[in-house]
Amino acid sequence: MITLQFLLTAFVVVIAPGTGVIYTLALGLGQGRRAALWAALGCTFGILPHLAAATLGLAAVLHTSAVLFTAVKWAGVAYLLYLAWQSLKSGGALAVSETKTQESGWVIARRGALINILNPKLSIFFLALLPPFLSGNAATATVEMSLMGAIFMGMTFAVFVTYGTFAAAARKCFLGSEIVMRWLNRTFAALFAALAGRLALERV
Repeated sequence: MITLQFLLTAFVVVIAPGTGVIYTLALGLGQGRRAALWAALGCTFGILPHLAAATLGLAAVLHTSAVLFTAVKWAGVAYLLYLAWQSLKSGGALAVSETKTQESGWVIARRGALINILNPKLSIFFLALLPPFLSGNAATATVEMSLMGAIFMGMTFAVFVTYGTFAAAARKCFLGSEIVMRWLNRTFAALFAALAGRLALERV
């Protein structure tokens, strides 16, 4: 049974700005509402492997395997640094530019999915988040966790779309100023680099 406590907890987790939110904002400002929608979709589906791991108990394997955790973690760090470079690079995938070419939706979504897939802490996070809200009936535990996971993903998509829509609406306000666009790109690059640093410090 889905409780109000779970819904409130999930909402607080989802609405807090993180890597996926920053990515969606960058795409909304850089390429508009369509790109932001694809970014939100990709980030949402990037959660699925971690939810599946938590539901099937595989997250416990990741939690106990320092080698596997470290391998995924450093792949995630490298990817976030790559995104930071793409924010700074002239014509980069995440650079806010007046002449930015629209990318394929699948490319945007794939990049967003990788952001979450390469974050090993998500599996462990869901392993800790979901079980406390179970009814205690072992026979329905898998179904309950799957349902909570689906609700969490739906909530994630809705919140990210809202962030991205606001960013796309604000896009026209920034496109006419080279100085503002330059500082936006530097800010996104700094945020991705900071998130990479935080992930690098994570331990099992």
